[in-house]
Amino acid sequence: MRNSLNIKKVLNKNSFLSLQKGQALITLLFFTIIGVTVTSAAVAMILVNSLSGTKQQQGEIAYEIAQSGAENGLIRLLRNPAYTGETMPVGSGSATITVSGSGTSGNPFTILSKGINGIYVREVQLTATYQNNLITVTGRKEVYQ
Repeated sequence: MRNSLNIKKVLNKNSFLSLQKGQALITLLFFTIIGVTVTSAAVAMILVNSLSGTKQQQGEIAYEIAQSGAENGLIRLLRNPAYTGETMPVGSGSATITVSGSGTSGNPFTILSKGINGIYVREVQLTATYQNNLITVTGRKEVYQ
């Protein structure tokens, strides 16, 4: 009879230990799922920020292309006051330059330069007067569509 009691105690202890092992597995699984979720969220945020930074950079490149076109328009007007514009390649994009006006103080030159870099477009507008072979820039702004 004593042996049967000892066997029951051993069986009860083993059942209790196997129950604890199951709980440890569930706890481990729970913390693993939380860790994977936090890591996935961090990776997603890094990707979103990276793409946002790339778009910002491409827009800035388009703006610099527009600035280059405006500066080119000024130089061309200084050399030839009858210049009306052109499309010129700049790096990986292009600048479309349009010139209007006569350059007098009553009707200044307006140089509109559109910088295009892929799908990104930025525009810069300059106003300038031309007198005695001298161009004076009277205004510079970015044009928003």
